[in-house]
Amino acid sequence: MIASMTGFARREISGSWGTLVCELRSVNHRFLESGFRLPDELRAAEGELRQRLARELKRGKVDCSVTYRRMQGAEAALEIDPAALERLLKTVRDISRTLPGNHIVNVLDVLRWPGVLRDESDDSEELLEAAHALFGGTLEDLIAARAREGQRLRELLEQRCNGLDALVAHVRTRLPEVHSRVRARLDERLAELKASVDQERLEQEVAMLLQRLDVDEELDRLTGHIAEIRRVIGGNEPAGRRLDFLMQELNREANTLSSKSQDLDTTRSAVDMKVIIEQMREQVQNVE
Repeated sequence: MIASMTGFARREISGSWGTLVCELRSVNHRFLESGFRLPDELRAAEGELRQRLARELKRGKVDCSVTYRRMQGAEAALEIDPAALERLLKTVRDISRTLPGNHIVNVLDVLRWPGVLRDESDDSEELLEAAHALFGGTLEDLIAARAREGQRLRELLEQRCNGLDALVAHVRTRLPEVHSRVRARLDERLAELKASVDQERLEQEVAMLLQRLDVDEELDRLTGHIAEIRRVIGGNEPAGRRLDFLMQELNREANTLSSKSQDLDTTRSAVDMKVIIEQMREQVQNVE
């Protein structure tokens, strides 16, 4: 089952330590590229989160944002870390002595300094466990969202394959008439010239002309590529690169068919094929 590279997922959980919110967004990209925006309390978890993401996804540009709000109000028991405060103040005094003038230290700035204000309700281990669980659940939601979009893309690609099948079948039904018309035009031309020709040589020339104009091989390859597309979109492996290659092959065969065509109806069919192939190519750009 193919998956899309586009998706969004969001989850939120709360505990004694506060509230965590995780958002994952993914868009098209040739490879897997991830970006993480984490609060300071969760920086240590970034490496594991990146590895987990890489195990689950193969392509796409994925942005992960985690926000953390501490418990506020009477339930949040706060206290000063004396050792951290003393280290900060000593550093401030040392710097003040080296700089001219009077310098005032703002109390709120001191409290905002990392480590000075300690929250007794904060359990770093519990917070990390909650973050990992939250990320895992959000990632599952993202994968499910990409799978749903992938199913929609599969249906669209299947419709386009049906359209190509119909055009290939139509061109095949035209081949006997096209060959007859080529032969008739040649006979008319010879009659106009009133030329005497060797009949055996004429048949050889007609056969060579028809061979140059023959599109059976192109039609066979188009049919084979369409069958391969159906096989790929029905599989369970990442299909984006394979489908992108098949789009190039389809376009090459449609161009050859158009260049060989000696029939207006066949030329129109080849143009219609290229329109459908371009639509498929745009859809394939979003397949993982």
